[in-house]
Amino acid sequence: MTTPLPRSHPRVVPREGMPAAVTVYEVGPRDGLQAETDVIPTAVKSELCARLFAAGTRALELTSFVPPSWVPQLADAHAVVASVRPPEGARAVALVPNRRGFEDALAAGVREVAVVVSATDAFARANLNTDRAGSLARSAAVVTDARAIGIPVRGYVSMAFGDPWEGDVDVAAVVDAAAELYGAGCRTIALGDTIGVATPGDVERIVDAVEDAGVPRSALALHLHDTYGQALANVLAGLQSGVTEFDSSVGGLGRCPYAPGATGNLATEDLVWMLEGLGIRTGLDIAALARTSSWLAGVRGRPHVSRVAAALTRTPPELSEEPSV
Repeated sequence: MTTPLPRSHPRVVPREGMPAAVTVYEVGPRDGLQAETDVIPTAVKSELCARLFAAGTRALELTSFVPPSWVPQLADAHAVVASVRPPEGARAVALVPNRRGFEDALAAGVREVAVVVSATDAFARANLNTDRAGSLARSAAVVTDARAIGIPVRGYVSMAFGDPWEGDVDVAAVVDAAAELYGAGCRTIALGDTIGVATPGDVERIVDAVEDAGVPRSALALHLHDTYGQALANVLAGLQSGVTEFDSSVGGLGRCPYAPGATGNLATEDLVWMLEGLGIRTGLDIAALARTSSWLAGVRGRPHVSRVAAALTRTPPELSEEPSV
């Protein structure tokens, strides 16, 4: 019997109350690669960024200006930024952990940055070498400096839904962190499910609470990991709650090196398939994204985890095209 061809796009069945379009914020080159043990050559990272931009990505987190001893994978941040040519109007963002990282990013030519704080003390100590209050003060100082020279800033609130050391996270701590970053001048606040434990009710509760503190839903994003397979359900809850920006990583790459048990980010291809099925515009070419996942898996000799990419390329994740760089 002949194997049927896979669908190239989902059947579109719009759902009432959904936004017409959303922003897909691609974190693959930074969050997707940061904890990988095989050091990815700069040329591969550069081509990855080029392929993502060619696939329609217009919000891309390139790298992070952190000390190489913290994240060896990102020691080539300057070289990556220098090698990437974003299309007109595209956002090319770098994560910065402190003022030194911000200064390095500016020197490299970065014109949009992201800062990260923690909703818990335990994660702040493990990931940021400070406590929760210290991470907020450090990031707020960077935001102030950046806004003074017209550099837009995105703010992450990590551990917004659960912490591997502290367990359940106080909603008030998440709200305070989000409100402080927004008040300092961050244009977007990304609520991070760093270990992938959130469920749809959690998403609705946190989004409502943050809005009640003065952060509009239009300024919120969701950064979702798929440890328990809940990421797409949480995206749907976010859409229903008025969120219109979602983080994802091509091929489902990524985990936090400081969060035990956390697995990959939501795969960009899987996210786009669901959004397209709801009739929501993303501007992304899902076939090109799938080819990019397949290419990167071949380069690294490692599988990707995107089910949509595997279906569209008609190969299991571990079988992919030969490297081109």
